[in-house]
Amino acid sequence: MKTERRAIYWILPAIVLVIVLAVLGFRVSVMRRGAGVDFAAAVAVNRPPHIRPDYTDAVIPPNIAPLNFLVEEPGTDYAVRVRSAQGEAIDVVSRTPKIVIPLSRWHQLLSANRGGKLYFDVYVHRADGQWTRFEPIRNTIADADIDGYLFYRLIKPLYTIYMNMATCQRELRTFEESVVVNNRSFQGGCANCHTFAPNHPDQMILHSRGSGDTSYWSGMVVVRHGKVSKVDTRALARAAGSDREPIKELLAGQTSWHPNGRVAAFAAMRVEQFFHAVGHTRDAYDGESDLALYDADSNTVTTTPSISNPDRLETSPTWSPDGRYLYFSSRDRLPLQYYTHIRCDLMRIRYEADSGRWGEVEPVLLAKDTGLSITQPRISPDGRWLLCCMSPYSSFPAFQASSDLYLLDLETREYHRLAANSPRSESWHCWSSNSRWIAFTSKRRDGVFARIYFSYVDEAGRAHKPVLLPQKDPSFYDRFIKTYNIPELARAPAPATCRALARVIRSPGPAGVAQRDAGPGMQGREVP
Repeated sequence: MKTERRAIYWILPAIVLVIVLAVLGFRVSVMRRGAGVDFAAAVAVNRPPHIRPDYTDAVIPPNIAPLNFLVEEPGTDYAVRVRSAQGEAIDVVSRTPKIVIPLSRWHQLLSANRGGKLYFDVYVHRADGQWTRFEPIRNTIADADIDGYLFYRLIKPLYTIYMNMATCQRELRTFEESVVVNNRSFQGGCANCHTFAPNHPDQMILHSRGSGDTSYWSGMVVVRHGKVSKVDTRALARAAGSDREPIKELLAGQTSWHPNGRVAAFAAMRVEQFFHAVGHTRDAYDGESDLALYDADSNTVTTTPSISNPDRLETSPTWSPDGRYLYFSSRDRLPLQYYTHIRCDLMRIRYEADSGRWGEVEPVLLAKDTGLSITQPRISPDGRWLLCCMSPYSSFPAFQASSDLYLLDLETREYHRLAANSPRSESWHCWSSNSRWIAFTSKRRDGVFARIYFSYVDEAGRAHKPVLLPQKDPSFYDRFIKTYNIPELARAPAPATCRALARVIRSPGPAGVAQRDAGPGMQGREVP
């Protein structure tokens, strides 16, 4: 027995040593073969190579993670030279089609060539022993950074249940992803509609959902000045001063912080999904929707008939960068059976933050003039452009296969469809803080899973070919079966931990009630 034990003690380390030596041997072999590649002797192929993702002829951020890709050409070995006008080229040699570019050298090369061209020279070793060289792949390195952090929600493409849903943050210089909040921490509820305050990195809002015995989970979760609190907005009345009873089914969402960091506009909605027997699988319908303001200083909710009209449904609020106007989508009240007639107008209303006074609602762009439903307006931080979705009908463009992104010039009121669109759905978009980048979701790869893309928007309003959010493993999206939505760019990481957010969501707290118009404040439960 002792002899057997001694043998086991020797065998296990020996197995580990063999594995380590095999891995090291493989790496050395790859390095030697890479060092021995005669790039000059390669036979030219008069076309660019096929690669996936399609990182070709695009404008890329100078602070993005490496654009790792797969070479979709037959061969036994692969080599790529990444080069630009300044700095040392990066040579990558692989025995598989996966090209993984070293992180630090990639950033050195991009930093030295801001505003210049970036080239990928792709070489493939054929079965007959000959190396071939394809025409260079060209991209442009922008001179403008993209914000350093990207937030998004990851969900499975399910219709009726929430399962393993998470809001995540990604550091865009690297491949580091971390969880902001995961619904497994509060028994499978829903968390959505995260938003951040411009110029206030310590502030954010997200919304949680519960039902039945966990209905107290529902609320607006507010992070501000180092504290996390939950506010119950479910009792918001449809019209200020109305004699109607508050509609308790309405839940808050689609929030936008005012630039002052004190007030947040949100939509109080009742949304339901419905399904088609043939053709496109599902749709969404908002039977009720009004806008209101949450004042974080006084912990109160107010509204006005202009944005909570009982004859209209208002959604998708967003502030102008100067805080003087609230932009939103608005439509006529229609029953569910007329869902294909739902078309939203783009409106705005003047707001005086110091006094809390409202102006009159005025049209910005009407559905009767575009023939399309106008939703999800987002204004560039420089105040020049308004980015929105347009689709044949509906308030929910993510469910519309023909949803496209449009850019409206707020100075001339002229608009155009972005060249960055695809034949499939584009929606859920945002701006970088310097107004040069947009992030949006698109189902262009397969029509099912939404992925995040970045597009450079120049001063003339031209959106250049978009770039898919890069992953360390270039085959990542081939097997990843979750969908991305609500991308938000930010210059700082989340101002609260996953544990703090989950603790507040789970906390029963006092039952705060939103008031109609100016009235007593709601009481939220505050957790340091």
